[in-house]
Amino acid sequence: MRLVLVRHGEPEWVRNGLSVDNPPLTERGHRQARLAADSLSQERFDEVHVSPLTRARQTAAPLFEALGREEHVSHWLEEIRNPVWHGSPSDKAELAFQEERSRPSHLRWEGLEGGEAVRDFVARIREAAGLFLAERGIERLAGDLPLWRIERPEQHLALVAHAGTNSCLLSHLLGLDPVPWEWDRFVIGHASVTTIQSYEMGDGHTFGLTRLSDVEHLDLSDRTY
Repeated sequence: MRLVLVRHGEPEWVRNGLSVDNPPLTERGHRQARLAADSLSQERFDEVHVSPLTRARQTAAPLFEALGREEHVSHWLEEIRNPVWHGSPSDKAELAFQEERSRPSHLRWEGLEGGEAVRDFVARIREAAGLFLAERGIERLAGDLPLWRIERPEQHLALVAHAGTNSCLLSHLLGLDPVPWEWDRFVIGHASVTTIQSYEMGDGHTFGLTRLSDVEHLDLSDRTY
């Protein structure tokens, strides 16, 4: 079973010095999205899903077009819900992130004040991912080791989402304990491609990370994080 995770392109988080909630892509972000679509357009996908947020949907649009498919939005792929900062000075958001990064590690589970707690976000993604995978015959086996039952190992899925959701999903499939800084554990560039592949064992399947944050389809000047 092969799972391709695409992160959205560069978003316009700040416009005229003010924060933008649920931002669209920048001009460069649209270019990144087209190049990512070009690099994936010849692959075979049984399903392609995208987060409901604007930056992800705009990133996925060229891919859906190249594959000749209708957009398929999966709401469980939504990124962590930040506080509502739309229209406020961008310095406010930056100060909030600086404060959050300066906390003792165990307190980072609380997340940003007024936003979704990281512990709740991680739990949300892991639970939803479990249900999504189970519908496709992919379930974690009992025991300490990260082994899975996979009914159809020939499946090839693509998800266009976010650094947070993609990182949580990687940790879940690889059998890693969650941490409140998943975004930093897997550093994933804009419009990058990450691939995880299942391998058959004697008593199930396990997942291996075969490609992380591949941006070779982007020019050096278009590589952003």
